[in-house]
Amino acid sequence: MSTTPVIEVERLNLTYGDFHAVKDLSFEVRPGELYALLGTNGAGKTSTLETIEGHRTPTSGTVRVFGHSPADRQAVRPRMGIMLQESGFSPELTVRESVGLIGKLTRRTDDVDRVIDIVDLTRKAGTQVGQLSGGEKRRLDFATAVYGTPELIFLDEPTTGLDIQSRDHLWNAVDRLRENGSTVVLTTHYLEEAQQRADRIGLMHQGVFHRQGTVTELTRALPAVIKFTLTAPAPALPLQATVAADGSARIETFNLQKDLHLLLAWAQDNALELGELSAGPTRLDDVFRAIES
Repeated sequence: MSTTPVIEVERLNLTYGDFHAVKDLSFEVRPGELYALLGTNGAGKTSTLETIEGHRTPTSGTVRVFGHSPADRQAVRPRMGIMLQESGFSPELTVRESVGLIGKLTRRTDDVDRVIDIVDLTRKAGTQVGQLSGGEKRRLDFATAVYGTPELIFLDEPTTGLDIQSRDHLWNAVDRLRENGSTVVLTTHYLEEAQQRADRIGLMHQGVFHRQGTVTELTRALPAVIKFTLTAPAPALPLQATVAADGSARIETFNLQKDLHLLLAWAQDNALELGELSAGPTRLDDVFRAIES
């Protein structure tokens, strides 16, 4: 597989009047990876993606997709599949007609019925889009994004409105696409999906990257947390902790295993029960809270 980045963004700036939405943003997406571009509200994530997809012109800076400007639609668009939050398909078209139309627009080739089957809409192939449920419409959006197995796929909130079974089905399809070499750019408010599936994550805040890296790289900058409650009077804790009036305690640590062992030994030696005990590493949502705090 080529090591040349599929997406290259260098010092991208986007302004709307006096509002500076994206500020000197630089990053790249490597072939075959699943890159999650996440952001707080108003972070500039959507504007960035629209520029990469060729829907918006940069105020300044450089964006390259497959080595071309996104404005070069003839070179870029046939190699790119996009799942928008809302596709806007005509409600009068059937599922089969909608999928076939995307093939004509993108100039990719595929078997329409094969793609419809991938998203479990075979029984709805002759149904008009306007008669589909919200979840079925999202599966249709996904079908049109992956038609022709494009080399680069953008998934914008792909699982919104889907039940658990449909989510699993979609992610299984994404896994197969990646096995065939597709590169995926994901945006989602379901942070657990990004934490479980992304190779790398870019966290945007106020138009810039707050952090970028693997999940491990992003979360290890914050301490792990041990929580418990003390139901009886106790001697001094063996670790620095924040203890509330109701007896609930919180310990932040960069040495979770060592400090948890120390705490449990202390409780055992003092015949104390630690109520509601929980311990775990920092999660992606904790990183988000740190950004917004």
